[in-house]
Amino acid sequence: MPVLRPGAAAPAVDGVDFSAGPTAVFFYKVTCPVCQMAAPKAGAFATGYPGRIVGVGQDPVEKLAAFEAEYGMGFPSLSDAPPYDLSNAYGIETVPTTFLVGTDGTIVDTVESWDRDGLNRLSQELAGLTGRPYVPVSEQGDGLPPFRPG
Repeated sequence: MPVLRPGAAAPAVDGVDFSAGPTAVFFYKVTCPVCQMAAPKAGAFATGYPGRIVGVGQDPVEKLAAFEAEYGMGFPSLSDAPPYDLSNAYGIETVPTTFLVGTDGTIVDTVESWDRDGLNRLSQELAGLTGRPYVPVSEQGDGLPPFRPG
């Protein structure tokens, strides 16, 4: 199954009520170097849009807690350990992948890998949907590449 695209129904994420507000869903794996690079920057969603991002780690809970502490994500994560039911439901082919889910439960946007422009676009969309000021995820000159495949 290919990764879910805008307009697709978002599968339920335990403990997340999409109808309460638009939500970014950040899929990652603790051993992925691109995820390690992206995780601190994904924290911009938590800072700019409190309560509007959740992580889904493809690892056991104890590994997720250590990863969150080391990389300072600043938002909660759920475990999607093997056989990766939630990741499969979203069609995850690479990590990191970030989805923006609207209050109607459909995918608004999808960004695969580390993609500065894509993540900044997703942040702009989240700002518009929440009425909060836009917070850039990454800017040229911050030491990160514009794109890095996961």
